[in-house]
Amino acid sequence: MEKQLHLNLLASKPPMAGLQSGSKIRMGPGRKRDYSPLPWSQYFETIEDVEVENDNNKETFRIYSSGSIGPVLLLLHGGGHSALSWAVFTSVICSRINCRVVAIDLRGHGDTKVKNSDDLSAETMAKDIGKVVEALYGENPPPIMMIGHSMGGAIAVHTAAANHVPSLLGLCVIDVVEGTAMDALNSMQNFLRSRPKTFKSVENAIEWSVKSGQIRNVESARVSMVGQVKKCEEPLSSPGVSKSIVEGIIEEEEEEDEEETESNHKRRKEDDQEIKKESLYTWRIELSKTEKYWEGWFKGLSALFLSCGVPKLLLLAGVDRLDKDLTIGQMQGKFQMQVLPQCGHAVHEDAPENVADALATFMVRHKFTEFKEGFP
Repeated sequence: MEKQLHLNLLASKPPMAGLQSGSKIRMGPGRKRDYSPLPWSQYFETIEDVEVENDNNKETFRIYSSGSIGPVLLLLHGGGHSALSWAVFTSVICSRINCRVVAIDLRGHGDTKVKNSDDLSAETMAKDIGKVVEALYGENPPPIMMIGHSMGGAIAVHTAAANHVPSLLGLCVIDVVEGTAMDALNSMQNFLRSRPKTFKSVENAIEWSVKSGQIRNVESARVSMVGQVKKCEEPLSSPGVSKSIVEGIIEEEEEEDEEETESNHKRRKEDDQEIKKESLYTWRIELSKTEKYWEGWFKGLSALFLSCGVPKLLLLAGVDRLDKDLTIGQMQGKFQMQVLPQCGHAVHEDAPENVADALATFMVRHKFTEFKEGFP
């Protein structure tokens, strides 16, 4: 069950087995880490809202960009995440090869604004990608390498298969395999229910993401989680809400004995009241409401991936994830595969250097680009 939960719908590794919102995560003693948010501008050069026409409606897609020469790396994030999940990876890959990076907030995610943000069907999101590419580059787009993680990997495959990006050079899919993803769908609602509903601050959300194992790289979590949460539109005053926020993460050295002293109990009560006064933070997208689209993202994905006529790279967090179709395809040399151990499902966040190395090597080998001068 835990292996199934390790997946694939989300851009995150689910929390440790049995972890519920409000349960304490006990950490060993040591110096306190910095969980303050980091700005996008530390990793990307520009930010832009790209306007597209959709059924006579103007819709805007938030994109983050870097680089000025070479092929475009079009980056598609996983479910619940945003383009900011690619921030650290972007700074690394731009130091290795000549390339341009364009990371998109997908429909319903981040700061993208569309009329129907609930329509997360594979077909609609694939069309979105084509429209954004056309809005950016017109009828003659530059060579594009599409890279997607989890849900974004599935959408990249659907986009490529439908030929929405005519200048497609290659395809890189990160940690999403049809068989494992389909197996995990039954467990997904339980996982989503296990997450905290609210956080008292962005720092609190960042800390939770690291200590729960969703993102194992603190630097990436500090820039990425900003795109996952938003201020609650209305104050939440339901019983127990603030308790789950306050108790969600506690340093071991700060823990008290089970029998609370009277002063400690009083302090907790004051904390609860203080939090209720503040603006709480919640998830930007309610992933549980997107369930009707999950199967459409992943069903038939392996055959679709193998049918794409461009060079393909599959990056996985574990070798046990290949299903039958992909195992046969890999034996026939239809795509290149690399396993990156010691990282969770958010591979590009946990190990951005390793992902950048694998991708740079793949692209140089296929003569899509060249290593930067001075890079070994």
